[in-house]
Amino acid sequence: MKVLVYLLPLFLLLARPAYGARVHLLEISGIVNPVMAEFITKEIDVAAKEDAQALVIELDTPGGLDLAMRDIVKAIMASPVPVIVYVAPSGARAASAGVFITLSAHIAAMAPGTNIGAAHPVAIGGGRQMDETMKEKVVNDAVAYIRGIASKRGRNADWAEKAVRESVSITAEEALKLKVIDLVAKDLNELLQRIEGWKVDTAFGERVLKLKGAQVVTRKMGWRLRVLDTISNPNVAYILMMIGLAGLYFELSNPGAILPGVIGAISLILAFYAFQTLPVNYAGVLLIILAVILFLMEIYITSYGLLTLGGIISLALGSLMLFESPVPYLRVSLSVLLPTLIFISLFFVVAIWLAVKARLSKPISGMEGLIGEEGVAETDLLPEGKVFIHGEIWDGVAEGSVKKGERVRVKAVRGLKLIVEKVEPSQPQERR
Repeated sequence: MKVLVYLLPLFLLLARPAYGARVHLLEISGIVNPVMAEFITKEIDVAAKEDAQALVIELDTPGGLDLAMRDIVKAIMASPVPVIVYVAPSGARAASAGVFITLSAHIAAMAPGTNIGAAHPVAIGGGRQMDETMKEKVVNDAVAYIRGIASKRGRNADWAEKAVRESVSITAEEALKLKVIDLVAKDLNELLQRIEGWKVDTAFGERVLKLKGAQVVTRKMGWRLRVLDTISNPNVAYILMMIGLAGLYFELSNPGAILPGVIGAISLILAFYAFQTLPVNYAGVLLIILAVILFLMEIYITSYGLLTLGGIISLALGSLMLFESPVPYLRVSLSVLLPTLIFISLFFVVAIWLAVKARLSKPISGMEGLIGEEGVAETDLLPEGKVFIHGEIWDGVAEGSVKKGERVRVKAVRGLKLIVEKVEPSQPQERR
């Protein structure tokens, strides 16, 4: 019995890979951005703490930001847990920044019908174009970086250089033949079966993959990262900016509404957060802000619509210039931009029309609303006395004498006194 008590913990420890092994799965798709980098980096730490056998990144990306990509690559290279990048499902791709991430994995795999490549760096910030010298520096830096990654993992560094310099792209089968990846697997189950027993070199030494019977645990982004990832989309960021400016315009033109101002301020803050991860041209931002200023000026300055027209033109030009990038996934889609632009322009036009109409209309409440109203003299006005207007008795001052019972009309208001004039009775028409 004593022997069994001592041997039981050892037996459970040896049995753990077979019965308690865990593989963490991350389903990653979309643009490589700081949110994706934070998620992957965090999940590598979680996999290490939970002693997972491996971390599988199921990848589908058109590329993204260089800094975010480098953060992901550094996290993978320093991971104590084997990281497997699996370009899947069929139809997926690992383009641009995705090439660097795939090559940095301890094991790189692809599903049939996927492709990898086109990693030439492009300028995506601030609308500034790189000159030839700067382009050469950026390309050479990317080439050195990707060759270093490929050499570290024993992969085809010459092809990796071509992916950067010549933007070449190849299928999964070609990638396997050229030793760019390690294997092609039709699904995750086949992938885990085929890499059973493989030895990989991690930052903490060699690890043998024991994946037989392993439980696959799919890890999802938390709500915070999901929200941040959503607003980092250029289409969402553009809509948020339009909502923010419309809300602030409504608050400024109708002080005291409060709710539109609060919604507008929150939307603008979220939009400017997204702008940190997007190629924003701040000339476009200034044009959009100028449009709102012109719309506000239209309320107080008689321009016969010229300020409104200038605001619409400024809004349209600013929207078209807002994001400048040679890659479509970092620009606002025309299917989103045009309807949003039309709707917001109509909103401003209607809001301006209502505001101008309210300013030009006769007051119907307060002291100013009494001007032009008619009533009856309660006493003789010589020239002061009492008048009955709108169901109330007021102090009145008449221009000329007015007898009790005669009708009067309010001409002006001075303090709490009404300046009135006598209303002459209409003359009856003669019969013919």
